[in-house]
Amino acid sequence: MTRRMPDPPGLDVAQLEAYLRREHPDVVGDGTLSARVIAGGRSNLTYRVDGGLRPLVVRRPPLGHVQTTAHDMAREHRVISALQGSSVPVPPVVALVDDPSAGTGGEFYVMDLVEGTVLAHPSQNTTYTADELRTVSLELATLLAELHAIEPADVGLADLGRSDGYLDRQLRRWRTQLDGSRSRPVPSLDDLQERLAERVPTTRRSSIVHGDYRLDNALVGGGPRITAILDWEMATLGDSAVDLGMLGLYWHIREIEGGGSVAPSAVDQAAGYPSFDELVDAYSARLGSSVPDLGWYRAFAAYKLAVILEGIHVRFLGGDTVGDGFDRIGALVAPLADEGLAQLAGVGR
Repeated sequence: MTRRMPDPPGLDVAQLEAYLRREHPDVVGDGTLSARVIAGGRSNLTYRVDGGLRPLVVRRPPLGHVQTTAHDMAREHRVISALQGSSVPVPPVVALVDDPSAGTGGEFYVMDLVEGTVLAHPSQNTTYTADELRTVSLELATLLAELHAIEPADVGLADLGRSDGYLDRQLRRWRTQLDGSRSRPVPSLDDLQERLAERVPTTRRSSIVHGDYRLDNALVGGGPRITAILDWEMATLGDSAVDLGMLGLYWHIREIEGGGSVAPSAVDQAAGYPSFDELVDAYSARLGSSVPDLGWYRAFAAYKLAVILEGIHVRFLGGDTVGDGFDRIGALVAPLADEGLAQLAGVGR
């Protein structure tokens, strides 16, 4: 019998294997499964599972301090399932599991592994030419337009959320998230929160929104081309420009104090990446319409990421994190709030 490797934190591999062998024998075969944490995630935990008939991926909520409105596995699974076969590439899904004895003690889902690389660090750019990096970047923008062009009802997602009042609800949601994650005063974040609430724009376009759209939530495969868009836990129906705001924040994250160490984006115009304005132009051309002023949306993206990182900082203080770099997460919260305030003032990057 093959000796089983040690379990990664948060996943009982023997229990997972027993569940899959019982409910989905077509993916397991006779092998002994092993699993490891896939580096890079700082919210939901993601594992690669090998030893079956094909490699799999398991997604589960983080360990400890889980907000009641976050880390909804059923929601993420539903969105990925709905987008199968659409113009937006997503991983094939295997199962949504809500069985405490199946490996995680709670809800999780299983999908097929999609081949590809997550471009998350400048050192990875040397694999590609400048033209290839530009091509992938513009494809990222056009795929966002493809997502926003999908009619939710056509893919069974008409009830994924309510687009009316979306921005106001988002501000309330993230205020609640912040209130549930407070461990210290961050005055600039409170200031940003209030200024965003005072200047909520009128939504020009509603659609399915990803909620965390950025380069390192995509897999890049041969060609190169984008083989899958990942991490749909925040997907809903709402203002399309929210996704552009988040993409803009991450396109310049390394320019924010501490951003390069916490979120070491691969984006570097010297390597061939286009400017964010060029991404917006490619998005607009594919969608066939202009976009609103993105200052508020980019400020909201900075606010949302700051709140997320403050929650991760709380989990770090409680010892409920997996991976490296969590000791530096908290230091990025105030600079993100400052970036948001600068965007609102029209002097951001």
